[in-house]
Amino acid sequence: MTASARTPELVLGPLLRYVDSTDATVWIEVSAPCEVTIRAGDEVATERTWGVYGHHFAVLHLCHLHEGEETPYSVELDGVPVWPVDAGRPSVICTPCADDTVRLAFGSCRRGESQTPEALREIGADALVALSHRMAYTPRTEWPDAMLLLGDQVYADIPSREISERLAERRDAGQGPQSVRDSAGAGGDRDVSDEICDFEEYSWLYHESWRDPDVRWLLSTVPSCMILDDHDLRDDWNSSYSWRREMTAQPWWRDRVIGAFSSYFVYQHLGNLAPDELEANETYQGLRRASSDAERERLLEDFALSADAERGAVQWSFKRDFGRVRVVMLDVRASRHLDPDDRRVMDAEEWAWTRDACLDAEVDHLVIGSSLPAFMLPALHHVEGWNEAVARHRPDMPVTARLGEWTRRAVDLEHWGAFRNSFDDLVGLLTEVAAGDGRSVPASILLLGGDVHCSYIEEVELTADRVAGSPTRVHQLVMSPFRNPLQKSIRAVNRLSVREPVPALTRRLARAVGVRDPEVRWRVSDGVWFDNGVMTLVLRGRRAMVQVDHARVEWPAWGLGKALALVPGLAPATWGRRSGDDGGRDAQRPGRGGGRRRGGDSLERKPRQVLRRTLTRQLTDVGPPGAGAAARPREQAAGPAGSVV
Repeated sequence: MTASARTPELVLGPLLRYVDSTDATVWIEVSAPCEVTIRAGDEVATERTWGVYGHHFAVLHLCHLHEGEETPYSVELDGVPVWPVDAGRPSVICTPCADDTVRLAFGSCRRGESQTPEALREIGADALVALSHRMAYTPRTEWPDAMLLLGDQVYADIPSREISERLAERRDAGQGPQSVRDSAGAGGDRDVSDEICDFEEYSWLYHESWRDPDVRWLLSTVPSCMILDDHDLRDDWNSSYSWRREMTAQPWWRDRVIGAFSSYFVYQHLGNLAPDELEANETYQGLRRASSDAERERLLEDFALSADAERGAVQWSFKRDFGRVRVVMLDVRASRHLDPDDRRVMDAEEWAWTRDACLDAEVDHLVIGSSLPAFMLPALHHVEGWNEAVARHRPDMPVTARLGEWTRRAVDLEHWGAFRNSFDDLVGLLTEVAAGDGRSVPASILLLGGDVHCSYIEEVELTADRVAGSPTRVHQLVMSPFRNPLQKSIRAVNRLSVREPVPALTRRLARAVGVRDPEVRWRVSDGVWFDNGVMTLVLRGRRAMVQVDHARVEWPAWGLGKALALVPGLAPATWGRRSGDDGGRDAQRPGRGGGRRRGGDSLERKPRQVLRRTLTRQLTDVGPPGAGAAARPREQAAGPAGSVV
């Protein structure tokens, strides 16, 4: 064995995950068993790696950090420094200070594949790359305090061309689950031979997505909170009883579940937990205590199967506090209750936890993150309500129900409005929070959503009498995609869904099958936008503001570079990268972000991508709490920007 093979290397990370005023956790993947050390000022944390499926991980807990300080940190493997690789751009831990300003960047849906000119022309600029670039040239006070990644961090069912080639090679070599290889040629949903299925293949997705140098630095410096969505497992995951009955009957389902949940737990969920939650997590502690990789793999396998089959066995939802801001991140995929007589987007246990997390918070702002928007574009919301009413699974399954089920899956009618019991529960919870009933009420309730591959802002008005005088402002903020543009035909549908008479007609359609109006109204105040981008909440005291940024590629030669990118191989991969740009200073250094991708795409050199401000909007009053627009008459809530629901 060569010396290089024995020497552990940093494969992925470091990812800065949890940060409060004195503590932080850092997640790391390495190539071989070793001792990992992180040094942040006077604080030192050391952890032995643990291994599963040939991969090696560590989650390190730094404590006794100084409040309100920016501290650079370094990573060592068996005493050898491996991070940072660029001394001019160190990774830092920024603990919160007494300043009550909180900045939360958020979005969803990101394809992390190639950054070549051809790929950028096809799927657009990467909002995370552009955010990383902006941070390199802006003061620390303007950086996000955290990033909320609202689902579809990876696409297991739509791998990139490069990963598809690796999958084909692996299948031809007789590797991977036998059930997956046997599915080849079965047709339709029965054939998953060209999809990601086990832990090894899922690791390829995370490496592809998070090893880009700009994204890697961003995730090493800005704490991140992540929640899962359907593409973590498969498109339309748990969309209906019929979908689940069909998928779970497939011979490959068991292997897919093990790969999806075990990798999600390791790569995403562990970092969502606070240090005390990590200490109390039986699965994580079992991984650390196990005497062999085989024992750990059996533990993860049992855990994954239980997470899929037993409602309430695992809770993916979690909460974080940032001063007087409470963030509640909701799992609305894995915890679904699909009983045709009582369909819910979250099961009883998860919903009870959600209520407690929202009602026990004495905060200025309550932020509820869900991969799926609670308040959809007007016409689409009514269509989802209609569809749920007609598509209920029952033994006889009349033609209307069959048509409804086909429509549900064909056009992804699976959001909160398609689970009306849960939608009504959510409206009731928002009303309860805004009413207070003896408790102090937040200045705002901000619902964040993704999934739909467009972005918009909605004003939400709770209409129950008990909140008539409440100062709490409610908004739905949807940002999607980070990088995965929507096809043009569906863009047209989304534009129509906010323009009369379409919302009125679909509302009548829903009423005709018994769907009642909820105690809430909402309208699109800004958008709809379709470019890749990111939103940032700026919460200061009882004021709330949102900044909407969309990503652009700075094509060279006045746009000629985009035209040349139409011809494969003609546009150089270094076009748009200027001397001294972040991420390009050490393009020739070995190990800087992982060298080159399969196919020769440089991880260092890519066309320059930037964020352009689309909108800055105040979401709460700038005057004293309870004054101004928050208490305006209900009839003023409607406006020209969108249709009222």
